[in-house]
Amino acid sequence: MKYSESEIRQYVAEEDVKFLRMTFFDLTGNQKNMSILPDALDRAFSAGIAFDASAIPGFGDELRSDLFLQPDTSTLCLLPWRPDHGRVARLFCRILHSDGTPFEGDSRALLQKAVDDAAAMGVSFAFGSEMEFYLFRRDENGEPTTIPYDRAGYMDIAPEDKGENVRREICLTLEQMGIRPECSHHEQGPGQNEIDFRYAEPVKAADDAVTFRTVVNTVALRNGLAADFSPKPLRNGMHINLSARSSTGEDIMPQVIAGILSHIADMTAFLNTTPASYQRFGSYKAPRYISWSSENRSQLIRIPAAEGEYRRAELRSPDPICNPYIAYTLLIYAGLDGIRRRAELPASADINFYTASEDIRSQYKTLPATLADAKAAAKTSEFIVSSLPRIVVEYYTK
Repeated sequence: MKYSESEIRQYVAEEDVKFLRMTFFDLTGNQKNMSILPDALDRAFSAGIAFDASAIPGFGDELRSDLFLQPDTSTLCLLPWRPDHGRVARLFCRILHSDGTPFEGDSRALLQKAVDDAAAMGVSFAFGSEMEFYLFRRDENGEPTTIPYDRAGYMDIAPEDKGENVRREICLTLEQMGIRPECSHHEQGPGQNEIDFRYAEPVKAADDAVTFRTVVNTVALRNGLAADFSPKPLRNGMHINLSARSSTGEDIMPQVIAGILSHIADMTAFLNTTPASYQRFGSYKAPRYISWSSENRSQLIRIPAAEGEYRRAELRSPDPICNPYIAYTLLIYAGLDGIRRRAELPASADINFYTASEDIRSQYKTLPATLADAKAAAKTSEFIVSSLPRIVVEYYTK
């Protein structure tokens, strides 16, 4: 909901909000925040709240260390897990230099710029994510272990599925925060769970994804468990669903998909940010080959069986710890490039890459095999350099 500054002040007073979390993200998408009291709101709205950027990797150094947080008034949200008395609310923030100009490493602002650039071309995008996570037990000292919470399998039910009530609590908490989960279930791995979201415009979709990670970690802790989104120690994936529409009514999805396929290798360092992520490629529904097809889950991009407003493309290579703001930014720009070039979609690969012979697989290009390979591809990519600020490219390719 869009609030004015005066409406936020009134809301804070009426709802007994005593702390406001000024929330932002580092370059990898990790959530950061500082809490302010309500009497600091006027300063936050007018000049912003200063913080030491040199303490955030990639944000700056001691010579130019001051950046400012200015709230986005459309993102006010109570944190349901905090006490009802002396409530805590969250506001996502813009990151600014002292002269009021945007900070180049503000990945949320980068995504908004990509959305604006798409709108200038008469194109709108929508995203929805499917994010897997593990629930692990904690030891007697409360420290996370690598012991899964259960040994259930894909879409099993209680009592084998011990995460049922945890997922329910996560979904109800998300609903209280204005986020609409579409479905939830136990995944294939022991202790592995998945919750999927309804599609939304890009910035909200990314906001929902990062909020989801916070809610999962919080609810898991409240239940004496530890949540883990990383691609290892077992395996997790993130499927990004996207659709694009043209103001002219033209079907632009083939060109969007062609654009993504042509730039996906250069993007991989931003979608898969740890060495462990590359160990997934080629197995466990994490594709290695640059291809597309309908429904086929061995493909990099698959077109799920759906009609009308639910028609979309599903990118299956990212992992859940990527920065969704940067991921969606790159996917938008790759799609726009495909539209500009009127790129032709290659023939679909209607084969199972997990069982196909080497003769067949050798006909297709592959994603980078290692993080080092992915960084090298990004560093020399004209597409990446033209789509992201230098500070972001350097951080990811150093």
